[in-house]
Amino acid sequence: MDTLPIASPINAGVIDKLRAGDRVLISGVLYTARDAAHRRLIEALDSGKELPFDLVGQTLYYLGPSPARPGQVIGSAGPTTSARMDGYTPPLIAAGLRAMVGKGSRSPEVKEAIKQHRAVYFVTIGGAGALLARSIKKAEVIAYPDLAAEAIMRLEVEDFPSIVANDIHGGDLFQQGRASFQKDSL
Repeated sequence: MDTLPIASPINAGVIDKLRAGDRVLISGVLYTARDAAHRRLIEALDSGKELPFDLVGQTLYYLGPSPARPGQVIGSAGPTTSARMDGYTPPLIAAGLRAMVGKGSRSPEVKEAIKQHRAVYFVTIGGAGALLARSIKKAEVIAYPDLAAEAIMRLEVEDFPSIVANDIHGGDLFQQGRASFQKDSL
């Protein structure tokens, strides 16, 4: 299976071509956000306030980085569990968020928002934070510094490895894996 290079912000035409199970290398900009930052983004959307960055076409990485050691851009940079953001995600996708990167499966509501608004959900390898950090070339806090590790960061990445987990066609890598396992175990 080939690995597809893609750029973030992600062009809508790219989304049409992606299928669950596709391996990708993302280069460009990723924004980080976890639970507390998501709550603030939704509060801003609900009250009509300006967001700290333009969501349209962007990719959110569910990351809680460890502090960088001297000479490093960032510390360990592994994904956190995406399901914790599920309650906040559909309105962000509706507002233009194009992609998310994390670990674990998503709720039916998020999968429906992905299909309806033409987004994509990528997974990356939990437990490989040091390896993933090598793809991060620049990192800066851009919003909510009081949240410490949960502050929103702007990352510049090169060849960040991910796999399409949920696509606009209804593909679901987790369901495919379960079905394959059940078939093979009969």
